[in-house]
Amino acid sequence: MRAALVVTGTEVLEGRVKDENGAMVAASLASAGVAVDRITVVGDGLDEIRSAVAEALGRGVDLVVTTGGLGPTHDDRTMEAVAAAAGVPLRLDEEALVMVRAAIATVPARASEDVREFGARKQATLPVGAVALPPPGTAPGAVLDAGQAVIVVLPGPPWECAASWRSASAVPQVAAVLGADGAAAPLELRLANVVESEFMEALMRRGSADDGLVVGVCARPGELEVTVRPPGGAADDFVSFLEREFPGAIFSRDGSTVEEVIGSALTARGEMLGTAESCTGGLIGARLTSMPGSSGWYAGGVVSYANEVKERALGVPADVLERHGAVSREVAEAMARGAQAHVGCDWAIAVTGVAGPGGGTAEKPVGLVYLAIAGPPGVEVRELRLHGDRERIRMRAATIALHLLRAALDA
Repeated sequence: MRAALVVTGTEVLEGRVKDENGAMVAASLASAGVAVDRITVVGDGLDEIRSAVAEALGRGVDLVVTTGGLGPTHDDRTMEAVAAAAGVPLRLDEEALVMVRAAIATVPARASEDVREFGARKQATLPVGAVALPPPGTAPGAVLDAGQAVIVVLPGPPWECAASWRSASAVPQVAAVLGADGAAAPLELRLANVVESEFMEALMRRGSADDGLVVGVCARPGELEVTVRPPGGAADDFVSFLEREFPGAIFSRDGSTVEEVIGSALTARGEMLGTAESCTGGLIGARLTSMPGSSGWYAGGVVSYANEVKERALGVPADVLERHGAVSREVAEAMARGAQAHVGCDWAIAVTGVAGPGGGTAEKPVGLVYLAIAGPPGVEVRELRLHGDRERIRMRAATIALHLLRAALDA
């Protein structure tokens, strides 16, 4: 099965808003074994959207998914464009109108009743034959069987888009494309501390193999994401090859993130985690708390950017800061122990470093980072020399810290 995505929105096209919806839908499709033919980003113009949908239909894909362009305003034109591309008229859908009115009723009135009713009727006007999806906000999505393909129309705000996509996936026409058993879903591997060049070198050593596998690689700071399709004996052999080439690097075989792996390990042990962050400014805590249920294993954290906060909130001795400086092995260890004591946790991650672009010296250059992992066995401190801009250094430091903790939990 093949799919095409059409992401609408002039703000996305101009780079003012980052597209999250295309990636979300594409990942969901890939996990169901549906190949994404392409993702097209267009502005809010009616002709632009219609042409993109018509072009996708013309390529013979099985599924077309649009995101954005639903709502009560003049530039919400996606329903009209989809109807035109599919060659069907628009009409007011009474079932959709009931849902939209109910949704609008929960929103504090900031417009007249006439304006609200006009907006409700506009949002409930769908292509003839479309199935209305319950609106997470006020705009319902829709599923339209266009004969040669199924078209799914989703709202633009990411949380609304995700909720509507879940609803759409249960509609029989869409479920038939996605497949009930997911047998064609690829293996999703995650490798820690392996860079893309090392991976490609390993593939060269393996040589060409007539096994029919399609291997995809995506580099992340401190990680590689590898997809292998189709699953089966050949894919299992490839995983065994990677295990021999990169012993201990594969930390996930089902797409689970390092945060999810850590959460599962801490839950199984009945232990709690805390963080003490300086140069990463809370990135680690943010990643951990993005996991549902993290309150069961993450106690909290301290962003101790200033030395005074390191002293007051974490109990880092002033003389240690004076003798060794904030970016040092000794301060990282003291921060980790302080997090254990002051946050009240079994395990702690601490990070301090020079993220740049300024602040570096010959002795302590930009990219010098110290990570500490404190736990029941003791404290481990790691020195890193990272390269890149400020954001890359911070992201890599956070990822490597999480993997150090994962390895400690697995020891």
